[in-house]
Amino acid sequence: LHMGKTMREDLTVVAKYINKLYPPEFNVFSIYAELYHNYFATQAKKDAESHLEDKDIYLLLSWVHNFYPKDMRKDHALAMELDKVKLGSLLPSSLSKELENKYLDSEEVTVKNSMSRCLDKEIQRWKEDKEPEKLNGHFQSELLGIFVIQSIYSSQKRAEDISKAVGEELSHRLLKELPAFLRSYRDAFEDFKEKSKKHRYYKPILIANINNCWNFR
Repeated sequence: LHMGKTMREDLTVVAKYINKLYPPEFNVFSIYAELYHNYFATQAKKDAESHLEDKDIYLLLSWVHNFYPKDMRKDHALAMELDKVKLGSLLPSSLSKELENKYLDSEEVTVKNSMSRCLDKEIQRWKEDKEPEKLNGHFQSELLGIFVIQSIYSSQKRAEDISKAVGEELSHRLLKELPAFLRSYRDAFEDFKEKSKKHRYYKPILIANINNCWNFR
């Protein structure tokens, strides 16, 4: 954050005031920009090659794809000058791709495990002597019908905030995981229907799960 803010503020001063003090052939702005960029890129590469937690990988990718290229261009004068320099990415494409794959693998597993835990909790609820919750006057499972969908949606949104390509790749992966989850859900529900007909709230639980289908569609 400190490097990014310093680079943007200093280059804005160079673009607005210092640039015009030198002849055009000196390429003053380009020299400043390239030196700042090279230092920033060296630090980013050093971080990328170290052991990073998942949240750090996400943050670094956000800088590479989002914060760095976009925030640097918020000032109009700075944007015009940067377009002439073409600084490129903070990380080599191969290293950036490696981090993206690590992030996607981790996020896929996180969402998959989250959905699995959610289903386990839901199955446990069916076994309790308790009426299902009502949403807008209808029996429904907030845990399944809302939490699972929000988990997928928020994960997709975070990935899209890195870049469109990362968001599309994660969406593709999660759309493979969702049918697997729904099959597990269906199998568990069929088992409950078969074995729990004497359950005190058998009918409300059936209704709640049928109502969940609309949300999942």
